[in-house]
Amino acid sequence: MKKLASLLIVSILGGILSLGGYFLFIEEDAPSIEENAGIPAYAPVKFDNVPASTNTDFTKAANESLHAVVHVKNLALTRNPFSGSRAGTALQGTGSGVIISPDGYIVTNNHVIQNANKLQVTLNNNENYMAEVIGTDPKSDIALLKIDAEDLDYLPFGDSDNAQIGEWVLAVGNPFNLTSTVTAGIISAKSRDLGMDRNVSSFIQTDAAINPGNSGGALVNIYGELIGINTAITSQTGSYVGYAFAVPSNNARKIVEDILEYGDVQQGILGIRGVQAATASRETNLDISEGVYVDEVEEGSGADRAGIRSGDVITKIDNVDIRKFSDLTGYISSKRPNDVVKVEVIRNGEPRIFDTRLKKYEIFQIKAIGLEVTNASPEELKRNKVKHGVKITRGLTPKMESENLYGTIITEIDNIPVKNVEDVERLMSRRNSNDPISVTFVSPNGEKQKYVWR
Repeated sequence: MKKLASLLIVSILGGILSLGGYFLFIEEDAPSIEENAGIPAYAPVKFDNVPASTNTDFTKAANESLHAVVHVKNLALTRNPFSGSRAGTALQGTGSGVIISPDGYIVTNNHVIQNANKLQVTLNNNENYMAEVIGTDPKSDIALLKIDAEDLDYLPFGDSDNAQIGEWVLAVGNPFNLTSTVTAGIISAKSRDLGMDRNVSSFIQTDAAINPGNSGGALVNIYGELIGINTAITSQTGSYVGYAFAVPSNNARKIVEDILEYGDVQQGILGIRGVQAATASRETNLDISEGVYVDEVEEGSGADRAGIRSGDVITKIDNVDIRKFSDLTGYISSKRPNDVVKVEVIRNGEPRIFDTRLKKYEIFQIKAIGLEVTNASPEELKRNKVKHGVKITRGLTPKMESENLYGTIITEIDNIPVKNVEDVERLMSRRNSNDPISVTFVSPNGEKQKYVWR
């Protein structure tokens, strides 16, 4: 027994000496990661720096959200094909909505309720109400509904500007008519421009599962605050493939407040045309890759009066970083005309700050000829040598956009003088859409031309 114990001790000592020799002779010659590879040496995780809980509890936010998210059913009146009389109602489509006040105001997507004859809203407790459309904003795909109810559970608006990439979020809605569904994910990106139309969009991107029927539902943070209205899916199948998009809550809230206070959406603009700095840097030798390069400043606009000039690069607005054009449009869309914002630019390598008052964005789309117009400033009218007219801002079709008509003044429609956007809207609403339309243009060099669309 003593002999066995002695052999065991000798073996252990031999192992220790061999291991020590390995470290002494082998590791001394081994290359040091810190010294030779140019990257930091491995450092063990300090567990006192790890958050107290990495298992975030979603139950409170989920339970509060479920009672504030409703099922919206788009009903259309049907007619008897033989008599022409009304035969009843048929379900045209479904979506979701978010109760934002205890007295029954509901936010949803415009495409959920578009062309509806009747709207039925079903609460989480299965109570049904008929809803009234208070107002819509098709451009942002937001609509405001109202049901006749009191003391409802609702979701408070959160500050979507404070939402962080990587932050946990919940998507709450009614996908595929599966009521009261909650999915979890993170914020994958902010200010995402999908390029779905010719307007720059600014969405929150998330990997929380969103499918048809989720439209108009809630995107909430772990505190149960509404930070987005789930709106879009980009996939080849029409169903969730890993990411989806929501209108930021700051934009949705502003639209709702505008509809309630003014009856329509009040949009403010800086008054610039620009491109992303990364795109402009190749042509202008900029050493800045993030920001919005100001290509042109509209005369008489807030940017013009504040002192912003062509060649400036906008990097911040009200301490919000502007890295790309959708950052700028997303933030400005949450503001109103006459709001003053602090615009930080880089000019000749130096930062400058301008207090800029936003102007009201007044436009009208003349769809019959594929052009969008806005009110022309006195300076623009004087330069074109005309006394009245509206300015073309962009083409609505690829063909009209290729004509490069920006800045051209329209002085007459159907031989009737137009002075502003309201004149254009009034004329277009009164005319027969089947009649030819004549338009008189005056180009920036003063050349006058008249065209007829049939």
